[in-house]
Amino acid sequence: MVDIRSQIATIRQTLPPSVTLVAVSKFQPIEAIEEAYNAGERDFGESHVQELTAKYEALPKDIRWHFIGHLQTNKVKYITPFIHLIHSVDSLKLLAVINKEAAKVNRIIDVLLEVHVAKESTKSGFLPDELPTEEQLQVYPNVCVVGLMTMATNTDDEAEIRRCFKTLHDLAVKMPGQQPLKLSMGMSDDYPIAIEEGATMIRVGSRIFGERDYSRT
Repeated sequence: MVDIRSQIATIRQTLPPSVTLVAVSKFQPIEAIEEAYNAGERDFGESHVQELTAKYEALPKDIRWHFIGHLQTNKVKYITPFIHLIHSVDSLKLLAVINKEAAKVNRIIDVLLEVHVAKESTKSGFLPDELPTEEQLQVYPNVCVVGLMTMATNTDDEAEIRRCFKTLHDLAVKMPGQQPLKLSMGMSDDYPIAIEEGATMIRVGSRIFGERDYSRT
């Protein structure tokens, strides 16, 4: 049995004040999230809309819910009333749908643009040279792009992992408009490297909750 409170405390001791810990709670039971909540955690990350909406209904309303997985356009409407931040905007089509659904509930929703910097074709996101321009983003008044997100190459090569995170940081520095941008990068196994390269948000699951029970999917 994982001591969730202790795990959160241990991770927080290693984080600079500028870094937000997002506890990745996908596939975790309500009881585990409640334990993390009682330990002071308020930012939780989910990647399936149906699971997220059920947890939103069951848990305290001061939780800041982050959507961190691939978001299908036909499911955007279910999370727009309450979502705190969408990390995984990987196309202008998705951005347009979020804007449309956010307008229906009279919200401006914060999002991150997902950037594909890994050496893996399976990962999604905008290529670095295809990020939307400031002019393109202005047509979505109910969406506020507050930063970038990425996933590093799945490898033990620390130099390659560092390259991924540095690439995202360098892209953010060059982006016009609001600065500094939020940078969501780094997970349980690589977040210390991400922080060294400028992460402002880390997405940590197994290091808090233990290994996931995938039979719940």
